[in-house]
Amino acid sequence: MTFVPIGKKLNTPPLEDIPLPAMGAAASGRRWRLCDADLREALTMAQTLDLDPVLARVLAARGVTHETAASYLAPSLREALPDPFVLKDMEAAAGRIAAAIVNGQRVGVFGDYDVDGTSAAAILKRYFNALGAPLEIYLPDRISEGYGPSVEAFLDLKARGVDVIVTVDCGAAAHEPVEKAAAEGVDIVVLDHHLMSGPPPVGATAVVNPNRRDDISGLTNLSAAGVAFMSLVAVNRALREAGYFANRPQPDLLPFLDLTALGLVCDVMPMTGLTRVLVAQGLRVLGQGANPGLAALGACAGVKGPPSTYHLGFLLGPRINAAGRIGHARLAFDLLTTEDEARRLHLAEKLHIMNAERQEIEAAVQEEAARAIETHGLDGDDVIVVAGEGWHPGVIGIVAGRLKETFDRPVIVIGLDGETGKGSGRSITGVDLGSAVSGAREEGLLIAGGGHPMAAGLTIAACEIETFRNRLNEALGGAVKSARENRTLEIDAVIAPEAVTKSFAELVARAGPYGPGNPEPQFALAGLRPRYVKTVGRNHLSLTLESDSGVQARAIAFRAEGEPLGALLRGGGRILVAGKVRADDWRGGDAGQFQISDAAPAV
Repeated sequence: MTFVPIGKKLNTPPLEDIPLPAMGAAASGRRWRLCDADLREALTMAQTLDLDPVLARVLAARGVTHETAASYLAPSLREALPDPFVLKDMEAAAGRIAAAIVNGQRVGVFGDYDVDGTSAAAILKRYFNALGAPLEIYLPDRISEGYGPSVEAFLDLKARGVDVIVTVDCGAAAHEPVEKAAAEGVDIVVLDHHLMSGPPPVGATAVVNPNRRDDISGLTNLSAAGVAFMSLVAVNRALREAGYFANRPQPDLLPFLDLTALGLVCDVMPMTGLTRVLVAQGLRVLGQGANPGLAALGACAGVKGPPSTYHLGFLLGPRINAAGRIGHARLAFDLLTTEDEARRLHLAEKLHIMNAERQEIEAAVQEEAARAIETHGLDGDDVIVVAGEGWHPGVIGIVAGRLKETFDRPVIVIGLDGETGKGSGRSITGVDLGSAVSGAREEGLLIAGGGHPMAAGLTIAACEIETFRNRLNEALGGAVKSARENRTLEIDAVIAPEAVTKSFAELVARAGPYGPGNPEPQFALAGLRPRYVKTVGRNHLSLTLESDSGVQARAIAFRAEGEPLGALLRGGGRILVAGKVRADDWRGGDAGQFQISDAAPAV
């Protein structure tokens, strides 16, 4: 196995074959291993492209070669963007939308209330604004209406004079609403990305979904915002061919890439291929302040430094999501589309406050759910299904994700309202939760339910929860045990504490943007002692890592207080830590901070 010892200089020594230092059991229970990488390829990259050896190794571990490294480090949308018409039904979808614009027909958008759906709806709105064409918007209320289109919503849009309804981030399974709206003379264009287990809705003019069974585009990594962007590329072409831009300017689609990237990152799309290029370009657009609503929200959230997927996924995304979770998604949509500066600043501040309220609600539900798991002995189950009366449906998904990390197994959290409950689940790598939930729905255990391998949603009668719990444990028990027994933490390199700098963080960022499919590099620091450990925020730990020679590095461990990781960091013994190097914008200069994800005793 290999790793690169990194010192203070970024011009690092040659790659060497050196084993990972001896260590005891990690706090997470995972087995650490150094990523496999072709060292010969990494050395060739370093020499021919004048790359730092650590960056070259990071690239090699992700399958990049010396022939593809240059384009990988400078992703080009011009080179990566495929013909949008490779997507099934795109010709019909773009043709109908373009015809509506040319003929002055009114178009309406029905969007989902999460970040991806709101971003996709905002992309379409900004495009229609650029054309000077009206666009009706319908975003449902999470609590009173739930997910997806309804007959009532479609009829509401029809009553507003809408001739064409475009659904974004939903609609692929809305058979009854689509069929009834079509019967009323409304054309429905579906832009979705969710897995489709059956045929498209009868009566739909077009269903553009890279995850429909008969789509061979290969663009399955697109979220709704990505599908919306591709659709506008196609609509622009259709309008151009119709001569629509003969006497008017053609809208520039590049300024919409920040919203596209927001949806892709927050919907946790694999950061490979076209998705990675769209996000890379979207971050560049974000840095230019193309969307003043996002800029205002970033100022409230304390965004500093060059835009990154972290800013999208952990600072901007949660605040956009807060509207749909504990308020109404229209607030976030208006922020992303309004031209009124005073309103924009007001909405940004309001979403910032709502996010803090969401965090408080989330913390309370998480505490109650954790207590219920302990009280009822559910922590011994392979799949944890926990329910509670009155748990806010807007935060149960986040709570499920937190509990999944705590218990290292799939978790479904159900908020009960009388005789029924709405649930949201999160899974661990290697366990397909969505298929199991869909199977339970087909067996009649659920009123509604579905999802994808890592997440699922459902509606269930309270009296069926115990049967559902047993069904999931029976179906997924073996997969959960296997996944937990084979848990690993991939380490890209072992570094010295002197490398925890802003310069090193910027070096590593060159191989981004990171996400599923292109994981952010994890590094290890060995032979250190935790010093000055203190609690910050609700349950985070701030500390200093000190080597035997007295070299120190600042570090933080999020949500570690009260966990095995926190106990190890407070123990005072010599340890190894794994995590990511970040710039420390608080201290400024070349200061860095090590974000700890795991730790183990040194042996």
